[in-house]
Amino acid sequence: MIEEVFNVNLPVNETLTLRRNRFSPEDISTSTKRISIVTGIHGDEIEGQYVCYLLAKWLNANQHCIKGIVDIYPSMNPMGIDSITRGFPFYDVDLNRNFPGNTADFLPAQVANAIVDTVRGSDFAIDIHASNIFLRELPQVRISRSTADELIPLAEKLDIEFIWVHDAVTVLESTFAHAMNSLGTKTLVVEMGVGMRITKEYGQSLTRGILNLLAHVGIIERAVLPMTKTTVSNLHSEVFFVNASKSGIFIPILEHNVTVLKGEKLGEIIDPLSGRIEETLISPCNGLLFTIREYPVVYEGSLLARILEDPKEDTAL
Repeated sequence: MIEEVFNVNLPVNETLTLRRNRFSPEDISTSTKRISIVTGIHGDEIEGQYVCYLLAKWLNANQHCIKGIVDIYPSMNPMGIDSITRGFPFYDVDLNRNFPGNTADFLPAQVANAIVDTVRGSDFAIDIHASNIFLRELPQVRISRSTADELIPLAEKLDIEFIWVHDAVTVLESTFAHAMNSLGTKTLVVEMGVGMRITKEYGQSLTRGILNLLAHVGIIERAVLPMTKTTVSNLHSEVFFVNASKSGIFIPILEHNVTVLKGEKLGEIIDPLSGRIEETLISPCNGLLFTIREYPVVYEGSLLARILEDPKEDTAL
């Protein structure tokens, strides 16, 4: 059932509306489990749109399998999506830095408050993001170290390649995921793909993972699929960042989602005018290359790659 969960009048007779599609069994009780699938908080990250479509398509075709409540929110920042803008248009702020929001504050904070109110009470939530236009990300779940013990077992059910456990920092306290985890909703953040694009294979893979998670927690009646990926995390290893020390055009040699060796060449920064190689980028460790630069123009300090260290290989050296 498609329904409005929030609307507010805008200038010139326009309205900002948030909608969800709710799938539920005929009989709902206080013990009925509920999950919210959220995306579109950043308007230039549209990988989640395809996931919402695939999930809604499956639920429409398999309503007899639904044992709990599945709420799908494909567009939490509709004006951002319409204008291909990461932030909240006209206010130049990041919606995901304004949670839990406030009804007495400016419009982005009112929207953040409405999102928290409508998702509040869910047992689980998945917040789907993409990278920006500059980087391509391997599908990954990002979890704060403070919630790792509780959330890693859930994240593993998504059959996803990489779980990034990070230390909590102040800015994360104003995100949707932090707000919902603080309210008791077990919330996973998925990051994948690249900004302003849809990577079909990633969307299909994540949809299968979500259905697998729903089966595990009893929200749908469906056979639990065997895990097809070896999920790794950085709980006992380090994430290395590779940054440019020169400006120019970055030409990658490797695709992401490959294992690299310490000292292996990742790519080059070239100067089209002189025909020279300005810098050769080398892997600082053995490990998984899970982020690679997508947009070729780079400046000093630009992030080019991220590598999850393989601690076993490092020890062997």
